[in-house]
Amino acid sequence: MGIFREYDIRGIVEKELMPEVVRKIGRAYATLVQERGAKTITVGRDGRLTSPVLRDQLIAGLTESGVNVVDLGLCATPLLYFSLFHCDVDGGIMITGSHNAAEYNGFKMCVGKEALYGKDIQRLKDVFDAEEFTSGVGTVVEQLIIPEYLAFLKNHFSSVKADHLHVVIDSGNGAASLVAKEALEQLGCQVTGLYCELDGNFPNHHPDPTVVENLTDLIDKVHETKAHVGIGYDGDADRIGVIDENGGILWGDRLLLLFSRDVLEEHPGSTFISEVKASQVFYDDISKRGGRAIMWKTGHSIIKAKMKEEKAVLAGEMSGHVFFADRYYGYDDAIYASCRLVEILAKQQQPLSNLLADVPQTVVTPEIRVDCSDDQKFQLVAAVTQRLQDIASTEQDNSAELPIRELITIDGVRVRFDNGWGLIRASNTQPALVLRFEAETQEQLSQIRAYLESQLAEVSQALTV
Repeated sequence: MGIFREYDIRGIVEKELMPEVVRKIGRAYATLVQERGAKTITVGRDGRLTSPVLRDQLIAGLTESGVNVVDLGLCATPLLYFSLFHCDVDGGIMITGSHNAAEYNGFKMCVGKEALYGKDIQRLKDVFDAEEFTSGVGTVVEQLIIPEYLAFLKNHFSSVKADHLHVVIDSGNGAASLVAKEALEQLGCQVTGLYCELDGNFPNHHPDPTVVENLTDLIDKVHETKAHVGIGYDGDADRIGVIDENGGILWGDRLLLLFSRDVLEEHPGSTFISEVKASQVFYDDISKRGGRAIMWKTGHSIIKAKMKEEKAVLAGEMSGHVFFADRYYGYDDAIYASCRLVEILAKQQQPLSNLLADVPQTVVTPEIRVDCSDDQKFQLVAAVTQRLQDIASTEQDNSAELPIRELITIDGVRVRFDNGWGLIRASNTQPALVLRFEAETQEQLSQIRAYLESQLAEVSQALTV
């Protein structure tokens, strides 16, 4: 089934996620985790209209297979992760469609404090398909996690004095509505909230801060109120989007660069991780300041696993996932990242735009998504990668108009040229290809983009034929 993705389960409710399917997912998860000694897990759900129904069927499946459930109720995904460290449990499941359209929903799953992804998701699918489930009688209790989380943040940032800062937030009618405003007000900020009413219809705009159109209201409100910073959240509040005081967008890699500089001041030589979509400026800046920067695959579960392997203090993605192991637990939490951003602004006493004024200016695109079916996207990326490898292996230095200097194939293909780079990869969460381009000038960027898009088009046409 197509719902079993690289690092979560996701699909259209009533089309792919029918009640009987969700119940079986609960039974399969319970069977799998009991093999690993788990007995009790937390379950949280976001504000999507379908989440209560999925919650009922999921918990029915879990308890029928003998797992006890601590029901956290409505919460943001980071609070489910938080519960793994603050409740006496052996794992957790978050019911969320994240940044996908309203008809989607899904499950982010953890065993112990680690996310299930990759081979573990496929192992779960095998159990699901075989229907060889354990049986038992699990219990269900309710526990409020939001007060515990807010108390933690209040204590964690007790030394921050941010009463001079004005922050505008856009919760996008998503799960951040439950906690973001209060979390920042605890730091002393004046907070102006946009769309902080939980509404699974997402009536104002889609909750995805990587899309420029979804940030326009936030930008306008920052200008209108003369705020110091604007912060947007995705549907389940594990991704952050940031606007500076001038209305400029700080994409995820620039924001990560800001956080990395702050961490390096306290922990020289630390290791940082980002992904193939991130700006080359990020990797160069960390190396220049004595840190170690690792480029890795996209995906929140994949990044978290790599962080643990490399003992990294911080990681992040273009999409706004930011993972703090420095002073935190190493998972992606946009609310916590907001507080760290406010802490930096309070400490530096400078406008946000000034803090990265010395960073080399490049011309860069946002993530460009090209519709491509799930059954074709990986095949297409493999084919264009092979084509580019063939071109690179036959080129002589400077013999081509746009000579390829390096191919990075850890996740799709990232092609480095003399004055920039371009990326083509398959999305793990949507039926789409993801492209991004960066160069020193607009002319160079246009040249790189046109070249790679033409290679993609030719491969696509050949496969179609």
